[in-house]
Amino acid sequence: MSASFFTLKEVDLNNNCPECYSKKGLHLTFKQKLVENAFYKAVTKDTSHTLYCHTCNTEIYPVQWTHEIEQVFAYQQRATPAKPRSVKLTKLSWILIALDLLLILAIILYVFGVFEN
Repeated sequence: MSASFFTLKEVDLNNNCPECYSKKGLHLTFKQKLVENAFYKAVTKDTSHTLYCHTCNTEIYPVQWTHEIEQVFAYQQRATPAKPRSVKLTKLSWILIALDLLLILAIILYVFGVFEN
């Protein structure tokens, strides 16, 4: 089973960086978790976010955020709804389901005497 994140939204912020005080370069990214294995692919409700400054090449953690950055983050978070949870079966799952149904059908037909020995 592998888990990865896909990007929901990327936003360039016009706030001062808490590290280098540059007004350009802050980049906010929202991501959502995708779980994959041999039987299904599922989008979960787990989301994450990162704030990165391209001017000083550092990740800005929430403890470093200013009040203005927190306000912009809250607005962007409300403006970026997560995709609904979903599950998609793979071809292997559909093949196994079809084989199980055929096996159950064969057992029922055998029990009712359709197949004679």
